[in-house]
Amino acid sequence: MYRVLESIKKANDIKKIPAHEYRELAREIRACLINTVSKTGGHLASNLGVVELTMALHLCMNFPEDKLIWDVGHQSYVHKILTGRLNDFSTLRQYEGLSGFPMMSENENDAFDTGHASTSISVALGYAFARQLTGENNKVCAVIGDGAMSGGMAFEALNNAAALKSNMVIVLNDNEMSISKNVGGMSKYLTKLRTASQYQNFKNSVEDVLKKMPLIGENVVDKVKRSKSSLKQLVIPGMFFEEMGITYIGPVDGHNVTEMVSAFNDAMKLNEPVLVHVKTVKGKGYRLAEDNPSFFHGVDPFNKRTGELKKKNEPGVCSYTSVFGESLCRLAEKNDRIAAVCAAMPLGTGLNDFARLYPARFFDVGIAEEHAVTFAGALSAGGMIPVVAIYSTFLQRAYDQILHDVCVSRQHVVFAVDRGGLVGSDGRTHQGIYDLSYLSSIPELTVMCPKNKFELDSMLDFAVNEYDGPVAIRYPRGRAYEGLADYNADIEYGKSEIIHKGSRVLILALGSMTETGEEVYNRLLEEGITSTLVNMRFAKPFDKDIIDSSIDDHDIIVTMEENSVTGGVSERIAAYIQWTGNEKKTCIPVSLPDMFIEHGNVNQLKDKYAINTDSIIDKIRRAL
Repeated sequence: MYRVLESIKKANDIKKIPAHEYRELAREIRACLINTVSKTGGHLASNLGVVELTMALHLCMNFPEDKLIWDVGHQSYVHKILTGRLNDFSTLRQYEGLSGFPMMSENENDAFDTGHASTSISVALGYAFARQLTGENNKVCAVIGDGAMSGGMAFEALNNAAALKSNMVIVLNDNEMSISKNVGGMSKYLTKLRTASQYQNFKNSVEDVLKKMPLIGENVVDKVKRSKSSLKQLVIPGMFFEEMGITYIGPVDGHNVTEMVSAFNDAMKLNEPVLVHVKTVKGKGYRLAEDNPSFFHGVDPFNKRTGELKKKNEPGVCSYTSVFGESLCRLAEKNDRIAAVCAAMPLGTGLNDFARLYPARFFDVGIAEEHAVTFAGALSAGGMIPVVAIYSTFLQRAYDQILHDVCVSRQHVVFAVDRGGLVGSDGRTHQGIYDLSYLSSIPELTVMCPKNKFELDSMLDFAVNEYDGPVAIRYPRGRAYEGLADYNADIEYGKSEIIHKGSRVLILALGSMTETGEEVYNRLLEEGITSTLVNMRFAKPFDKDIIDSSIDDHDIIVTMEENSVTGGVSERIAAYIQWTGNEKKTCIPVSLPDMFIEHGNVNQLKDKYAINTDSIIDKIRRAL
């Protein structure tokens, strides 16, 4: 099917491909990407944009000795294909198949486990210093997108990189934001001149000679350097990086393999950190993705001819994300103190309409979650009510800021924690199963979880208009549950809601698990077992009164949460039951294990880790 691509069986085989076949190889790789991702879903546009870039890097490096680090890692599909994983590529993001991100345990050519943005330069720098200390001689390269350069961690690493006295290459994949203008022939000429060994030697020799001049030598060198910098500011687009002690090369055409190979080889000759600025087109080679790169950034299975999703939402069926976005817009219409903050994901967090309706109160701070939270804390101190919408997995990055810059001074900041719980195919780095643990560890922070779409609306209203302090509302990815619509008691701080009253089994369900709790309740009822189903609503503070008033009437307490058992609600409720002298009561924690959960369909993962209805029923039967 792929004449050229199928000849690549393992890493470094690309070097056997003649140069005149590069264009055909790129075409076949793109066809493979489109064919596979249209079936499995995944990150398409970003991978289409780095086909030639990845080919060029593989032509210049030797794997697995050399280390290639992909920032975020969602654009590593081509790397996987070129390192012998073509035959397994159809299993991409499927249960027990290839990960959608680099994974060291999956293949020796994946240099580092990645999944979050702005980390690659730090990783590459660590590898480079380790090489220096161990006496190795391998190449180290980081590929970072222009969007990830908005993350503070990238600049912390750049600042530290100047201390490196050996080679490291940073490839800046610029596919959207123009960081600097291409000034044509002069830029290319100066780039080539400055990477030539003759120029480097000449520059060092002149400086040594000038310094030896009595009395005036040092002043002359200083003036020359200042004038040289002024000239560079006019003609060299990467002066910012130069001032940080990093040699800049570029811009380079990111779809010209020959040009990139030349630039990378030049960069890898220098005994210092070098940044190569590469210009690419996101979605390259697939018109639909080129025209709409945001839609095809992370896409579900689709019709590759039309681009339409294969599984369309049923009329009237909405997601928790859209419910949140619509509710926030309604609240903001009546309250002009409400502001919205996100970290480069207005579409993913449901804030697009808010941004359109209230642009002055909408803040997209880029991939900078730490900044987003501290910024929101100050917005609150200044009289606003900021709502910070960030995915659970990315909010982890701002733990210190939530604690130090919001909760210590008890600022009225509302955190909309999207993708709480299992998210499925993106795997270990993206599962939102630790938030109830890390958020509940912070004093003054209230943590709420809605049972359905109606309760999300009510909780947001409560958090914005009735509660005065830091509060997080955590909800899952995907379809919003519409069941239990008739159970809609007013939100009362720290209080749960009794859905069904019974005996023997006390089911304390939180958030998304209330739907499962309803299924368990009905199944038990069919077997003649009555139970009490409680919608906990609050992870912190959890409702101790409902436990105190119910525990004597029930033999078994079942706690249900879509979160790691360590530090979760189940663990804290079990501790409370023991502290109150009820240690003889049987507690069944329905939680996820204390481990990193792999990628796969959410239902498959729930089955495997026994948080599905059948598994819970079995546990209750055994306990009874």
